[in-house]
Amino acid sequence: MKLVAWNLKLSYTLLSPFYDLVIGPALSSARRASLSALPAKGGTVLVNGIGSGLDLPLLPPHHRYVGLDLTRAMLVRCLPRATAHEFTAVQGNSLALPFRDAAFDHAILHLILAIVPDAGRALAETARVLRPGGTILVLDKFLRRGRRAPLRHFFSPLAARIATRLDVVFEDALARAPELRVMSDEPVAAGGWFRIIRLEKS
Repeated sequence: MKLVAWNLKLSYTLLSPFYDLVIGPALSSARRASLSALPAKGGTVLVNGIGSGLDLPLLPPHHRYVGLDLTRAMLVRCLPRATAHEFTAVQGNSLALPFRDAAFDHAILHLILAIVPDAGRALAETARVLRPGGTILVLDKFLRRGRRAPLRHFFSPLAARIATRLDVVFEDALARAPELRVMSDEPVAAGGWFRIIRLEKS
């Protein structure tokens, strides 16, 4: 696990100057659609896996935000986008969040569950630091349970070492966080491979 984390940190340090060009335009409308579900009432929001901060310009100003990322290079790139918000950047691991239980009102998981080596653990950790009644907004690529997708399964081990997994089944990850329930689940891109999912903690 530590080796995988080191590989991801190195990969995203190298990718950080090019990340926005590759990822930004392709999913900007999906990000906006996902973030439109963020409740209007002000609170404290964890942006888990904030990356270069592509979500920041789309976030409403009435919340307090904490952006966590494994890679310092990504956090440095996100800071200029955070000037309009009450924002704190934290370098840390999504699989072992450095926060107390029930510390946040809401959380955002955009393009992180398919990157970490254990999506279920990352989701369970996010649920741990979320207050009851809080919401989690997820945007990522997931295989449907039971779908074969042989090419995605074949290339996933290699892709995971470089940047992202291709074979994550969201329902399997969700089984690790039984206190979460699905409020909505919508396909948004690539024939439904990318999905917007809204969760609530009971």
